[in-house]
Amino acid sequence: MQTADVIVLGAGMVGVSAALHLQARGRMVVMVDRRSAGLETSFGNAGLIERASIFPYVFPRDPARLVKYALNLLPEAHYHLTALPSVGPWLLRYWRESSPERVARSIAGRRPLIEHSLSEHEALIAQAGAGALLRRTGWIKLFRSEQTFRAGVADADKLAEYDLHIEILDAAGVAAREPDLAPVFGGVHYHDTAFVSDPAALAKAYADLFLSRGGDFVLGDALSLTQEADGCWSVAGKEGRIVARDAVVALGPWSDQIFKSLGYELPFGFKRGYHMHYAPGEGAKLRHPVLDADNGYLLAPMDKGIRLTSGAEFAPRDAPPTPVQIEICEPIARRLFPLGKALDLAPWKGARPCLPDMLPVLGPAPRHKGLWFDFGHAHHGLTLGPVSGRLLAEMMTGETPFTDPSPYRADRF
Repeated sequence: MQTADVIVLGAGMVGVSAALHLQARGRMVVMVDRRSAGLETSFGNAGLIERASIFPYVFPRDPARLVKYALNLLPEAHYHLTALPSVGPWLLRYWRESSPERVARSIAGRRPLIEHSLSEHEALIAQAGAGALLRRTGWIKLFRSEQTFRAGVADADKLAEYDLHIEILDAAGVAAREPDLAPVFGGVHYHDTAFVSDPAALAKAYADLFLSRGGDFVLGDALSLTQEADGCWSVAGKEGRIVARDAVVALGPWSDQIFKSLGYELPFGFKRGYHMHYAPGEGAKLRHPVLDADNGYLLAPMDKGIRLTSGAEFAPRDAPPTPVQIEICEPIARRLFPLGKALDLAPWKGARPCLPDMLPVLGPAPRHKGLWFDFGHAHHGLTLGPVSGRLLAEMMTGETPFTDPSPYRADRF
């Protein structure tokens, strides 16, 4: 039997970050996962540390747009009729939480996390010696028509009060930054956002830092988590049980398999996503991540090639992959940027764990002493992993939290 102060369940960006922050505060931490660090949800994302993402992704309210979503006419979102019985109740809750007054609460809750997201990453990146993975290019949101461009500029204008650096680009301005793109109507350049050229490598660098400082990583079954008679928590590792006073659930889209077994009913949903890598066409170069806002996909210049990342698919977490959005968007993307051959045998699939208010669950489990939650970061697991880890560690060690943690409590629904 192995003993520790804290067991962290999950070795993605969120779990590794929590482990590092607890370790920095003197806790003996064992991280448990079925695979190595950064190989699940943290492996597949657009690589953005989204410092400008103050506003959450909300359920649309425009009737015309809702009809298009219902008919699967927009590649940024996709669903199957057969999935509606399982995902429909969550979508209804998502729609309710997207009312203007509730979105205002979500914005207030997101802001302190987003505003500290890049600085917390920068600190860990410096400590991990992973600076080569960080690009300070920002990202560019592209628009194909005057109508969508005006809407994009209006969205950018709403961020004026948040002290961000946002530049409106005409067609020539976009071409100056990305000369190998086909012409577009215009764009918005969000300069404060940073970009990671290999998200899985960053998670691994953080895990290596954790190990170098005396932390322990164990392959094991997180779903074996049990509360012992003395109140401690234990989990089955590859070579025996690990026992600790505290346990942190940071299992991303699999977190429900723990909290449901312990009697917690949270409105937990999934937005699945896909990506593929492509070689750039001969002589072509992509200098920034670019979002084709009219077609709902993003191209990012990763170390492994140009990554095409899809929008959201609404389906059960473990349903078979249906990469329809990649199939639709690839030919559109090829007309925007000269993509070469596909570098992956098949699209990668992952699931973004979401609460309907697009805020994470972060803090103590209401009915179990020593159990802590850190999951549900939706589109921003990479962005929010380190800052969430800091806030959780502050709560667990009795420090004064840098922000009020009540917006993220598990019993808010």
